[in-house]
Amino acid sequence: MGGAFMILLELLPLSLIFLPILFYITLAAFWRGDKISGPASPATYPLIGCLISFYRNKHRLLDWYTELLAQSPTNTIVVQRLGARRTIVTANPQNVEYMLKTNFNNFPKGKPFTEILGDFLGQGIFNVDGEPWLTQRRLASHEFSTKSLREFVMHTLEKEVCERLVPVLEALCGENKVVDLQELLGRFSFNVICRFTLGTNRCCLDPSVPTCPLARAFDVAAEVSAKRGAAPLFMMWRVKRWLGAGSERLLKNAVGEVQTHVMRMIQERKKQKGERNDDDVEDDLLSRLICAGHEEEIIRDMVISFIMAGRDTTSAAVTWFFWVLSHYSHLEEKIVEEAKGVLDYESLKNLSFLKACLCESMRLYPPVAWDSKHATDDDLLPDGTVVKAGDRVTYFPYGMGRMEDLWGKDWFQFRPDRWFVEPRNIEGIIMLNDVSPFSFPIFQAGPRVCLGKEMAFIQMKYVVASILSRFTFRIVGPEKPIFVPLLTAHMAGGLRVLVCKRGKKS
Repeated sequence: MGGAFMILLELLPLSLIFLPILFYITLAAFWRGDKISGPASPATYPLIGCLISFYRNKHRLLDWYTELLAQSPTNTIVVQRLGARRTIVTANPQNVEYMLKTNFNNFPKGKPFTEILGDFLGQGIFNVDGEPWLTQRRLASHEFSTKSLREFVMHTLEKEVCERLVPVLEALCGENKVVDLQELLGRFSFNVICRFTLGTNRCCLDPSVPTCPLARAFDVAAEVSAKRGAAPLFMMWRVKRWLGAGSERLLKNAVGEVQTHVMRMIQERKKQKGERNDDDVEDDLLSRLICAGHEEEIIRDMVISFIMAGRDTTSAAVTWFFWVLSHYSHLEEKIVEEAKGVLDYESLKNLSFLKACLCESMRLYPPVAWDSKHATDDDLLPDGTVVKAGDRVTYFPYGMGRMEDLWGKDWFQFRPDRWFVEPRNIEGIIMLNDVSPFSFPIFQAGPRVCLGKEMAFIQMKYVVASILSRFTFRIVGPEKPIFVPLLTAHMAGGLRVLVCKRGKKS
């Protein structure tokens, strides 16, 4: 630590010389109005770029970007600011298709992205490119076959919902007690993904009991990693990591706890397999990866990646869904009617009205607000935007769900029927529009489309149908929730509700 402090002292005189010069140039440009940006881009000045506008809007970046994109003729903007690489943000479906499919090889996640998440996700599938990604994807694809999804419904969802989630909700009914639905659904989703990946659940769903240490470690690691990417000056997290200070110290401890836990499970599972001396493969991802003969660190990183991807995305989507639905009691009644008698995988697939409601909710409140790639070579997007090698290119599901060009003048309204095909078929079953994944990239698209897309829909449908058939929620707060875009989107402060049995007055 002493050496680090001495280096900082050595840099201090340089900063005292440089910062006044920078301040003078910036102030002069600001007062002269020497902007170098187009009309739809943020106000940008020499040297500092759009740093002033960025700081003014740092607490509302999603809406700020959305406003700028809506003003842009191509729904694309270029953001340049001191301390960050040149970033192209787009809500243009043609650009999204070009990035994610047409010229896929030129838009990998890239080293800047993998460095941000590298301490947490390591060499897991969501944090690698090229051959390592392709190898892991081929291996993981088996876990999402139709047969696996059926078994997931029967063995995992049924057990976790009927034996754990429903009893907790019934107890809350009797206690007339306010509960944070977001936290409860988060614990539930964590158990589901742990059972799928590790073969066992980890969290107690009782809200009066603190969440398990492993889930807390995941929370800390995810939050700090996300804030690395959102830092106004990208070097800040590197300096803090070098010094072992603040949030970076918390991240190191949390990642260590997660990795230690998963490695211990890997070694225990290997020992159990050796003691049984058989070739039977258990259903969970961890057992399959061990049987496939992969190195322990690769298995660890893959398991951590899948837990991270599956734990918060569905719970975030369902939390926002219940908040939105609380304003539309007539739609809730339709969902309950459609879901009557739904017990198995095939009947879940046919819940078209519920799926339309979920899609409409995720259009407005996507589980992942934005995702970035980094250009390998110079390029040109279909709308004419010039891309330079090393640029960060971000597609923006949050903003895309709010573009009048894509969804019409009523984009701000919650209208599940915008997903319907008309006329419906002769049996009266609702048919859904096959919306382009490049206009609705909630699950990515192209070669890296989310392997767990169908599993996510099945889980969300099963949970919503099971809950709404038995319970109703009265929202206590917040009245206007704040959308917080970490690695996955959260509702600031949670969603506080009173739980009541359906048919009884709340």
